[in-house]
Amino acid sequence: MLGVATRNDVSLARDSAPRDVVFTFSYVSWQAAARRGWFMPEDRLAQTLLSHRRVRRVLVCDLMRSLPVKLVRDLTERETVAFPAGERAQQLQPVRLRRHDPASLGGARRAVATYERAMRRAAARMGLHEPAVITAHPLLAGFLDGDWARSVTYYATDDWAAYPPHSRYWPAYRQSFAQVGERRRRVAAVSVPVLERLAPTGPSAVIPNGLQPAEWIGDPAPPAWVADLPRPLLLYTGSLDDRLDVTVLIAIARALPSATVLLVGPLLDERHLLPLRALPNIEIRPALSRAAIAGLIRVADCGLIPHVRSPLTEAMSPLKLYEYLAGGLPVVAADLPPMRGVDLRVALVQRPEDYPAAVLDALHAGRAGENERLTFLHTNSWAARHERLLELALA
Repeated sequence: MLGVATRNDVSLARDSAPRDVVFTFSYVSWQAAARRGWFMPEDRLAQTLLSHRRVRRVLVCDLMRSLPVKLVRDLTERETVAFPAGERAQQLQPVRLRRHDPASLGGARRAVATYERAMRRAAARMGLHEPAVITAHPLLAGFLDGDWARSVTYYATDDWAAYPPHSRYWPAYRQSFAQVGERRRRVAAVSVPVLERLAPTGPSAVIPNGLQPAEWIGDPAPPAWVADLPRPLLLYTGSLDDRLDVTVLIAIARALPSATVLLVGPLLDERHLLPLRALPNIEIRPALSRAAIAGLIRVADCGLIPHVRSPLTEAMSPLKLYEYLAGGLPVVAADLPPMRGVDLRVALVQRPEDYPAAVLDALHAGRAGENERLTFLHTNSWAARHERLLELALA
């Protein structure tokens, strides 16, 4: 189900008049989104809102940061990306003394109330008229009062209540999501499982992750060291942590000893990946730039997504899946709901022992033809995704 309405969707009246918008990130800032290359869903949406024809003016709100931490970073970080402020767009950078959100339900509500007061004042200074609020923050989704806004839409890019690093916030998240339903808030979710877990009662839609076509047209160069790796090249990009099925990767490496299994991304759980170090044809490399990742995908032979089955992986819409296909790769992935129905070139595997055979079949099928690749690229563009999202949020 790619960007289609769900059973919770209602027919929304179209209104071509541009609207004022207030957008909030989840746990990042405009500058942090720029530093990571604008590749996450909320980053892409923030950029779109600055120039979209349906948006009259927009207030972009960073996460609430600790004032001491902000002062230190402002002094030490040399590379900063200035927000393109002007009459049409402004940035809110709220601060507080404490560093982290409180985990208690009462503390979370108070933190949201403080944040909302800052948002409301900034919107008033801009002269925004009944703005539509679009938030990617799981606590603002339900706890935001929103009586000053025309509507509130939650952009659910993950199931935060299944994200292990935030387990201390899970009770507050669940209460916030309950209020999303009680207040009939609009919801744009990246996958069917995320939407089903939120169980919204207001307008909603499934809008998966997408692609920026310009990143995948031309011939981006891979890192020079790739030329020295034995082929075929079996690639995994993304966070290197316990979502990876280590036993599957070992089985693939042993079944294809002449191949290179290449894992590229931030190493978040070194202990989990330690068994992989013993195999000579498994390479683990640190995170690369967006351009280098695109170049790497364009020269690889097969994309891998060997995720374990968990509440988190069952709900996420992996960007890497779309990026592999944008680069023309055949893909071998765990049979998880968000992987299904994306493209015929995705081989879904249910049992760990079936991965090596699936990889061999993918290598035999080879890369997609250029016309097929470009068709997928434009069909799944962020521009198309955002049209659907703004239709939901601004109607």
